[in-house]
Amino acid sequence: MDQALNILLARLLAHRFIPRKDPLARRALIDEVFRESLERRLEECGLQLLENPYAEYIAVGLKPEMEDWVFGEGENWLSNNMGLPRDAIALLVVVWALIILPKRERQIARASEAGDTQTDMFVTEKPIVRGDEIAPGIPEDAVYADFGKKLGGKSRFSMNLGQLAKLGFVIRRNKMIHEGPLLDLMIDYAKLAPRIIEGALAEVLKLTGTRIAVDDDNADEPEADLATDNLPQSESEEEA
Repeated sequence: MDQALNILLARLLAHRFIPRKDPLARRALIDEVFRESLERRLEECGLQLLENPYAEYIAVGLKPEMEDWVFGEGENWLSNNMGLPRDAIALLVVVWALIILPKRERQIARASEAGDTQTDMFVTEKPIVRGDEIAPGIPEDAVYADFGKKLGGKSRFSMNLGQLAKLGFVIRRNKMIHEGPLLDLMIDYAKLAPRIIEGALAEVLKLTGTRIAVDDDNADEPEADLATDNLPQSESEEEA
């Protein structure tokens, strides 16, 4: 088991994330003893395993008590730990709201529809749907048309979107913005979703919903500080 743990840890640190369907990642999710050993190893280094059942990947990040020690030099860490400018943070929150909020709503609805019923003679596992089927991409041009001018203009929008792609938050394909490996994994849904759904961003998104298909209460153009407490804590993220 030690060798398997070493391999998994090395891959997580080297690649930043691995798909949950990977054999070793899957073992970490279903083997309680293996999972405990993995978490103990990570904790010894000030790290923690990052995963949620709605994400397609797993990763590692800093434990909260280690953030000051790692990111406490200078003032940049007060905003985020990857050197992202304010307009890039705003774009990240917009994209997160447009992709992850509708995706999570669909996943929960699908899970409810396929849930166990009293008519089932034998309970069977009903896995959560992931991927493009449940989280289709959004057009870059539509996002820019709605929010681009408020997020720095064409050149800043394109540059920041490229930086988010480099960091693994989004995937750009055929002028579409798709969910990246870290978009749902590294941002705390429990913290950010209520601030969007119950805040000003929800109203902004409703107003722009004619261009982008968004489920009712999803948001847009954020204040830059909105994502401050929810940005990734991965010590292996590279700064652009």
